[in-house]
Amino acid sequence: MSALKNRYLSLDVFRGLDVALMIIVNSPGSWSTAYSPLLHADWHGFTLTDLVFPTFLFVVGNSMSFSLKKYEAIGNAAFFKKILKRTFIIFLIGFLIYWFPFFRDGELKPLDQTRIFGVLQRIALCYFFAAVLLHYLNTRQVIWFSALSLIAYNIILIVFGDLSLEGNAVLKLDRWLIGPNHMYKGEGIAFDPEGLLSTLPAISNVIFGFLAGKFIQKNGQNFETIAKLLMAGAVLIFFAFAWDLIFPINKKLWTSSFVLLTTGIDLFVIGLLVYVLDMRKAKGWTYFFEVFGRNPLFIYLLSILIVIILLNARIGESSAYGYIARNIFMGNLGGKFGSLMFALWIMIMCWMAGYLLDKRKIYIKV
Repeated sequence: MSALKNRYLSLDVFRGLDVALMIIVNSPGSWSTAYSPLLHADWHGFTLTDLVFPTFLFVVGNSMSFSLKKYEAIGNAAFFKKILKRTFIIFLIGFLIYWFPFFRDGELKPLDQTRIFGVLQRIALCYFFAAVLLHYLNTRQVIWFSALSLIAYNIILIVFGDLSLEGNAVLKLDRWLIGPNHMYKGEGIAFDPEGLLSTLPAISNVIFGFLAGKFIQKNGQNFETIAKLLMAGAVLIFFAFAWDLIFPINKKLWTSSFVLLTTGIDLFVIGLLVYVLDMRKAKGWTYFFEVFGRNPLFIYLLSILIVIILLNARIGESSAYGYIARNIFMGNLGGKFGSLMFALWIMIMCWMAGYLLDKRKIYIKV
């Protein structure tokens, strides 16, 4: 735990906005009655919800533009020790969350049916590989890595499979490497949207976030900086839609066009936040999101634990999650609006925990 240092407000608010939205899209009262922007695209396509995870990776890279400075003078051995420790802890937490609650009917839940890859696991792997690349390569080299890796990923998916749910190379590699019992099954078959192969293009989301953070720090918070961020965002979005013609935008495959689109949008958002918050000083509305942004990992984990506990607790014949959603929120407020209000209720509970930590100047780091 440590106090916050060397931050610009727009980063905390950007991260906080993303964490708040992440909780909302992960905990609707009912998936069948959620508003369509709060659902992932079925396969090809794009929704607001599809932006949440790549944005989190982008702000991880933003944060690294501050933290990696400390590693430049400590030597390679100490550098690897630090990033390996952080990678292992985040990956392990993600794995344990999928295993939790660890007991069922008085017996330990079998590990041979526990999901291995997932959201936190992808964050851990992307952080590790991005940190290594950014430690050893210069800016031009990491940009070349991102470009070549996105092209290579496009080629791999085409050569070793197709772009369907049942025949893609991401599924084939995971099925061979870890087996279907360790994969996500929410798509109707064993397929992991955070699979190992699709982690390759996701590394670029972190790298672009890092480069954006370094650019803002180097050039300052001024109109020229904002204009360049917006122009870069526009260029990436243009190329994303051009690439979409042959390699569709698809979050679950994390296609290269998806990387360009989400990064472009993130550059627009961070540019606007720098203008509004760091230049115009329009800060009256920000504290709510700052709370999320200062303890993002803790609050995200708390939201997952709340959902899991409610799903496993029973009220009559129903889970506490379903009972509260149906009888308190959706039954009184309607299906879609009640489903949203239930998700906001989960979010507010998480915010209150984050607020108590912030008031005590407690910032939980891994």
